[in-house]
Amino acid sequence: MTGLVEEDGRALISVPMTNSRGAPLTEIIAWIDTAFDGHLVLPLATIRELELDSLAEAEGILADGSRVTLKTYFCYVEWFGERIPLQVIANDGRFPLLETEMLKNRVLVIDYPRRQFSLD
Repeated sequence: MTGLVEEDGRALISVPMTNSRGAPLTEIIAWIDTAFDGHLVLPLATIRELELDSLAEAEGILADGSRVTLKTYFCYVEWFGERIPLQVIANDGRFPLLETEMLKNRVLVIDYPRRQFSLD
């Protein structure tokens, strides 16, 4: 899997996802975010567009140590040839974030001079 790196250094990856196992996939462009150990964080607008089902609320701890309540939703993601079920976290941001849990057992190489990356 490959992607590009923006001028400001953000690595972008295409993540095919859907709201149910048999539904068509929608490509979402996400930033690779290595600062959080979840799977995916999606803006509420994206969650509404995909019509994802609400799951539950979860408690999270932010970088400053404060605790917050996070709303979670359910989706399927096409990931290295498999359609896998995932819990995603909603946020008020503008950009989807692919988190470190999705990178486990993978090798991520970011080539900043060439502005590209590979994920194997």
